[in-house]
Amino acid sequence: MIALCGPLGSGKSELARALIQTRAGAAIEVPSPSFTLVQDYPLGDLLLRHIDLYRLAGPAELPELGLDAPESHEVWLVEWPERAGDALAPDLQITLEQGPGADARIAHLEAGPRWRDRLDQLLHA
Repeated sequence: MIALCGPLGSGKSELARALIQTRAGAAIEVPSPSFTLVQDYPLGDLLLRHIDLYRLAGPAELPELGLDAPESHEVWLVEWPERAGDALAPDLQITLEQGPGADARIAHLEAGPRWRDRLDQLLHA
């Protein structure tokens, strides 16, 4: 699970759209899941789920959406993960904030143990 954090307009949906299109290898349509809450993208043997919890009243609604935990073949990009309380534990958290220019963003990454191991391997290869 990748948590996408930041205030309204910080670029969470744009980042998710770019990640999905990059993984798809094409400029596929990636609508915001603001109203559907969950948008699935089957990409080969991977199911990429774009999830927007902004309208979620609280963690008790997660089971109604079929959101317990990602399966081994799933990657979840979750906007507004704080609405889930402690029910969802991200492997990676990306927090976006406004940068120095109108279109600039600053991304802060906080990695869980699995991501730290991967990043260490990349840095020390």
